[in-house]
Amino acid sequence: MPQELATKDACDLLDADHIAVKHLFVEYARLAMAAPAAAAERRPIAQKICAELTVHAQIEEEIFYPALREATDAAELLDEAESEHQQAKQLIAQIQGLRKADAMQDELVTQLARSVEHHVKEERDHLFTKARSCGMDLEALGEKLRERQEQLS
Repeated sequence: MPQELATKDACDLLDADHIAVKHLFVEYARLAMAAPAAAAERRPIAQKICAELTVHAQIEEEIFYPALREATDAAELLDEAESEHQQAKQLIAQIQGLRKADAMQDELVTQLARSVEHHVKEERDHLFTKARSCGMDLEALGEKLRERQEQLS
């Protein structure tokens, strides 16, 4: 684990995941524009995106969302976030079910990227703001998230 992650609070840790997966989506899109020549390179990136988002969603659902639900009045926002996770999980399952990188995979990855981008904006603008303003121990929560993430990775 990089040293800088050791000092991140829960929101910073989750946002670092958001940034990392955004880079993967950008790399995927760059290769998709190269079309058939890069098909073999796109498949592992799509799988990595799916794996990272699966772990990320799980630690949010197991640890971050319940803690935020207990500490704030953000039930409606959290319900929406969990619904967005379900949509992402459906797209992830479809991507993982494909046998090769083709136009269908490109479309599904694009849909997933849009969905994740919207979800990240909601988290940054609303959930992280609530988490930072409600007095939660975000350092301790960040440590729990980090430990669980390591177990799942």
